[in-house]
Amino acid sequence: MNKLIAFALTLMIGTSVFGQDPVIMTINGKKITKSEFPQIYLKNNDNPKYDQASLDEYVELFKRFKLKVAEAELLGYDTIPKLVRELDGYEKQLARPYLIDSSKNESLIREAYDRTVNEVRASHILIRCEQNASPADTLIAYNKIMALKKRIEKGEPFDRVAKGPGGSEDPSVKNNGGDLGYFNAFQMVYPFEDAAYSTPVGSLSAPFRTRFGYHIVNVVDKRPARGTIETAHLMISIDQNATPEMENDAKKKIDELYDLIQSGKSFEDLVEAHSDDPSSSKKGGVLPAFGTGSNTRMVPEFTEAAFALTSDGEVSKPVKTDYGYHIIKRLKLTPVPSFEAMRKELEGKVAKDVRSEQSQASFIAKLKKEYGYKDKSKSGLKWFYQNLDSTYAAGNFDFSQLKSNKVLFKLDGKKFRQEDFVPYLKKSSRSAGDNVQGAIGTMYKDWEKEAILAYEQSQLASKYPAYKALTTEYHDGILLYEVMSDKVWNKAMKDTVGLKAFHANNAANYVWGKRLDADMFECASMDLAKKTKELLAIDTLTATTVTRMVNESSALNVKHKRNKFDLEKTDALNNAPFALKVGPNDIYEYGGKYYFVNVIEILEPGQKEFSEAKGAITSDYQNYLEAEWLKELEQKHKVTINKDVLYNLGK
Repeated sequence: MNKLIAFALTLMIGTSVFGQDPVIMTINGKKITKSEFPQIYLKNNDNPKYDQASLDEYVELFKRFKLKVAEAELLGYDTIPKLVRELDGYEKQLARPYLIDSSKNESLIREAYDRTVNEVRASHILIRCEQNASPADTLIAYNKIMALKKRIEKGEPFDRVAKGPGGSEDPSVKNNGGDLGYFNAFQMVYPFEDAAYSTPVGSLSAPFRTRFGYHIVNVVDKRPARGTIETAHLMISIDQNATPEMENDAKKKIDELYDLIQSGKSFEDLVEAHSDDPSSSKKGGVLPAFGTGSNTRMVPEFTEAAFALTSDGEVSKPVKTDYGYHIIKRLKLTPVPSFEAMRKELEGKVAKDVRSEQSQASFIAKLKKEYGYKDKSKSGLKWFYQNLDSTYAAGNFDFSQLKSNKVLFKLDGKKFRQEDFVPYLKKSSRSAGDNVQGAIGTMYKDWEKEAILAYEQSQLASKYPAYKALTTEYHDGILLYEVMSDKVWNKAMKDTVGLKAFHANNAANYVWGKRLDADMFECASMDLAKKTKELLAIDTLTATTVTRMVNESSALNVKHKRNKFDLEKTDALNNAPFALKVGPNDIYEYGGKYYFVNVIEILEPGQKEFSEAKGAITSDYQNYLEAEWLKELEQKHKVTINKDVLYNLGK
């Protein structure tokens, strides 16, 4: 059974071949061609011989697998909602690599790495604008950002414009004047990151829009990324309301501690005795690793001082932050990994990030060209613009008012109509916001994109044999698991009457060999074995107590087992140099260990009770049920194997 399961779950149907593809097997009239079988054979056979015996064996496994799948389909397993959802989820995952512009995606991954190894420091001004803002509100926001940009271009300091009346609407501007510090890839929303990296140092960007509103960016610096650093610190805290005298006391204390470190005192001992950071003082001051950029957990003063250290083990002079004074010890610096080392991580981040929309947009543009896309939305959307109102955003709009079914776009000769758009609108009503009419255009673009990608996914099986092979594999594997659970695995475990009857009819298969009911002591040396034996001779000491006593100096001295040991299946007993007898036996060596065995009783071969053999009985009963079920399937489903085609595979 296990061999068949492994076979089923690892099936990989081969790619189609051009020209004639002879049929190797037919099940219920469904043809399985010659191109499907070789990859299965090769996948399960590292050294294929293509001899008749091997081919016969594998075609038999393949036939059994396909029979079970055919039965599952006949019983309607492929329509069970839970399995339909599961397969749909797998198909969507498998389709993802086929639904992007591969070349564009590769350039985005390379771009992300370049921005990972290089950091940019920038300041920004934000004027907020909702994504679904009306054209009038959008224009107001744009004019505001343009006016601020002109003031800076005329010579006003960036931070003064950002912090001044009518300036940046980012709440943090009061504290940082718009300065965001250093950042790199994936630390800002992509349009912001792109603008910062695309703008030269010392220059001001053109206004650009993100989901937060309109921005302008002033790029201050660009530098190579510094990787991540592991540090420890000794901190003397300063209260926010500290007096100058209190600050002076803290400074004297940190300076004295620094001098002690310089004189050779243990950094870790001083941390434990004097550091005011409760989270790290008991572990040598060690902090989590961090990097530079906007997502670092450390304040800039601490970060800069840490990265200024040039070697592991080096200690900084006292550094002041808002939390107090720190002495920082560098433990380990890890540079940014190579592109190949980061590729998988970057691929995952790009796929989840908004930048992937660029790859998708490029791919959709190619699909539109390939499938002869025709836009008909101008008249078809008019009804939605005119009729959707505030009740739509509340989820209460009655779409039965839509009496027409105009075409919105055509793709590959297929018409996508108003009624196809309605379910998406119903699902998305809550995201419409106050400006319902402004949201319709955005929703239509999103729906059109989804519809085109869904159409392409429906074509993948015919366009890409490898995709068809994978989806077939998942489809068949899911059905096989469910039907085997119902017909064999779960049935055997629940059928107590059948299990007991099977045991009664096959009792000769479930017998004990010769066994010893014994205490077995496995010792690391002859001396330890002798000590164990001597202690066990004391009537008041149990085996557990003796084991504990011998293991006082090391838990590895002796290992004790009490069991009914099958002699043939217990190497240490079966290889004793003498016949083991009831009572204490002589010490002997086997496999580098020394054994002392105290035999309580010698048990002669005998019949196993049902409870003693239930696991083996259940496994054998499952095999029996499967064999009987397969006999039924072979009678029920018509299978034809073309041996001429089969035996011609290696030629």
